Amino acid sequence: MSGDGAVTARQKTGTLAEGWWTVSARVKSEGTVKASRIGLRNCGTDGETVIPSTAQDGAWLTIAADAYVTKGSCEVIIETRGAAGDWVVVDDVTVTPGSVSRTVRGADLSNLVKNEDNGALYYDAAGQPVDAVQAFADSGATMVRLKVWVDPADGYNTTEKVVATARRAKAAGMDVLVDFHYSDRWTDPGAQGMPAAWSGLTPEAVADAVYQHTHEVLTALKDAGVTADAVQVGNEINPGMLWPLGQTWDVIPGDGVEGAQWDNLALFLSAGSRAVKDVSADTDVILHLTNINNGIGGLTWWFDEITARGVQFDTIGLSYYGYWHGSMADLQNAITTLSARYDRDVLVVENSYPFTLADHPVDPWENVIDLESELVPGYPATPEGQAANFRAVQDVVASAPGGRGIGVVSWEPAWTAVEGNGWDPADPASGNAWENQAMFDFRGHALPALAEYAADPQPRRTR
Repeated sequence: MSGDGAVTARQKTGTLAEGWWTVSARVKSEGTVKASRIGLRNCGTDGETVIPSTAQDGAWLTIAADAYVTKGSCEVIIETRGAAGDWVVVDDVTVTPGSVSRTVRGADLSNLVKNEDNGALYYDAAGQPVDAVQAFADSGATMVRLKVWVDPADGYNTTEKVVATARRAKAAGMDVLVDFHYSDRWTDPGAQGMPAAWSGLTPEAVADAVYQHTHEVLTALKDAGVTADAVQVGNEINPGMLWPLGQTWDVIPGDGVEGAQWDNLALFLSAGSRAVKDVSADTDVILHLTNINNGIGGLTWWFDEITARGVQFDTIGLSYYGYWHGSMADLQNAITTLSARYDRDVLVVENSYPFTLADHPVDPWENVIDLESELVPGYPATPEGQAANFRAVQDVVASAPGGRGIGVVSWEPAWTAVEGNGWDPADPASGNAWENQAMFDFRGHALPALAEYAADPQPRRTR
């Protein structure tokens, strides 16, 4: 736009039968947060979606919005309301039967109990005290993710702690996703350490330990009346897990285990998957990768090796942090490619974005993301920018061609800075480098991102 204001394009549809209809288009956009949107109006129950910024790489995105038609037709709208320089390009607009849904709207609350035990308090936006689990449920979250460690130094992320938080999540009406790390501490692409108690075991004995650990944790949940709805067998396991026996490349040359150990990894994954199904046949098994930024070949390479060895799983899990893992177009391409190639739904099980670049003033610790240059173009490190980014990622996942992106889980949105709950479970003096990406501010007050868990409007059906 040449100046501040609004530009709107409208087009009436033909006659539409009562039911869900979706408008979809390829888009590019830059400018102020939430400047442009696409939707269907004058339908009955209308719907629209903000068009995400594509300033990061200028690539086309597919974006969709749905509406429930009761008036016999709709009006397609494409609108920019913003500042001088905001723009949007829209192509290949279609209106088709069906809906688009952010089915899973999740929160990883693994650190919540430790935070509360160390004095963390939570409030709504008006400053009234809230239970953090209930706050996510009330905002519209549908799932809580909880990680499990085998023998952690701090006594958290254990079976007992996971069961306690799972009870709260289920009581609030949310599903539970259990994230097995198969380690005594964090696992990710740079660390997949063997639990101390399993060190020195043969691959077959490690597989037995994986089965027993998985079965025991999930049985404890089931016995407590909170059967897991989904389970990750491993966390960000591109390089394998349970190093060095389950590595997918020679992680530490000279350690006595040379080269990729795909057969061992498949043995471990199959043991975990079998344990999940033995406890509850209806529980969804997820295999979780990351590093979309390395290209789709790095993901298909992994899944080709695993599926060739007959590992059973239900859903593909991905991490996506826009400041590390490429653009939203890269994410959408990964979802579409993987879901088609392996005939599975795809869930983003980790995602986050900062609301500030500042450190907590009382309990400072250098933040993981602390520079303007690290941010996703178009999304400032403000409460509004954080909320817009979270919703944009949800919409990009839901709009992915093929319709098999099922949702997004925010990573540790309640991990605020409190003394004693830092990143290192063995060091109470370590700090929190993530608190500027929580969905509660430095006073513990809810931020606008919480509102982006809300479900889309549901139709008022005609009789």
